[in-house]
Amino acid sequence: MFNFTVEKGQGLVEYALIIILIALVVILAVSFFGTTLSNTFNFITNNIPNA
Repeated sequence: MFNFTVEKGQGLVEYALIIILIALVVILAVSFFGTTLSNTFNFITNNIPNA
């Protein structure tokens, strides 16, 4: 009586779009903050006295 395959396909597309959007945000954040974070971690590791 009801055709649920269209709704399942629609839900799959919506989840795929959400995953793509999250991936883009992560890539942009890493590219924007990546160098700064790398420099900060290098500074910290270089200034920790050897135990």
